[in-house]
Amino acid sequence: MKNFLLMVLGLAFSVSGALAAGTPDNTTTDTEEKDNALHWAGCGITKKAFMKELATEYERVYGVPFVLEGGGATKGIRRVKDRSVDLGGSCRPKLSGIAEERFVHMTPVAWDALVVMVHKDNPVSDISLGQVKDLYEGKITNWKQLGGNDAPVELLVRKGKISGVGYTLRQLVWGDPDQEFKGSKEFPSSGPLEKAIETNPNAIGISGISSARKRDVKLLALEGKTPSFENIQSGNYLLYRPLYITYMTRNNPHLKEIKRFIAFALSKRGRQIIRAQGVVPYLDAIALTSKQKAQRKKVRELQEKHHAAKGRKTASSPQQQQPQVAQQKENTKN
Repeated sequence: MKNFLLMVLGLAFSVSGALAAGTPDNTTTDTEEKDNALHWAGCGITKKAFMKELATEYERVYGVPFVLEGGGATKGIRRVKDRSVDLGGSCRPKLSGIAEERFVHMTPVAWDALVVMVHKDNPVSDISLGQVKDLYEGKITNWKQLGGNDAPVELLVRKGKISGVGYTLRQLVWGDPDQEFKGSKEFPSSGPLEKAIETNPNAIGISGISSARKRDVKLLALEGKTPSFENIQSGNYLLYRPLYITYMTRNNPHLKEIKRFIAFALSKRGRQIIRAQGVVPYLDAIALTSKQKAQRKKVRELQEKHHAAKGRKTASSPQQQQPQVAQQKENTKN
């Protein structure tokens, strides 16, 4: 970990020096000049978090344009591996033991957070981690259970278990990448899911803050903490995760340019651009890396507290009902 952090800092400082020395003010627009374009594919959340803005500025500075394509975190790793794109973006780590993801390098560039989204007119403003768990396990089916209106809950989820949002949510909340979700409707990517919540008063779903904040939806506080820049940066908001740039090093003709772009993303200027999008740059909150074990421990503690409270409530129910049952028996005798 120490060597990795030194490498990241080295990249950032080297490109900062180059930018300070003076940068050309040119943007390539001609088709012939775009033969040197870098092709990027990956998760829409990473794209909306910083990629479009970084690519625009990088072209202005270095004259190298980008072709940006969405498709999800898995494509951001596997299309890099099969070399159908030059580099990618992912909001989840590689899956261990999966050949399609082996040898792909992943450099963290920013921090994102998973946020609970509802329709903007929904009266609910806060949700607990235990309630999120119950919701996805199908134990919460009416908004009254969350302090809302008497209406059915429509849980919108991502298709499959290895999407960036789905995989991270399963790992952080359940510690089980195979956890089943009891959703009302599945979506192939986060964008359509977010749009559906904009128009459905009974819908609820989870996405990345970097993308969700740009939608006309309401973001719920989690355990009393809003997903603000400051709360994500400090780790006070629990469900945070890194956003990565992905690439291959073996036999990669664009490796030098890719490394220069990553260095630019980590530089002072790159971090300014990321910050301007309301996103936390990776180096601005590097302490979160060491806090991730504590993050998982706190999540487990909250889950145990939630289950203990539910257990006490369940245990007390029969006792509360006993006098009523006894009275009914007495009335039957009379």
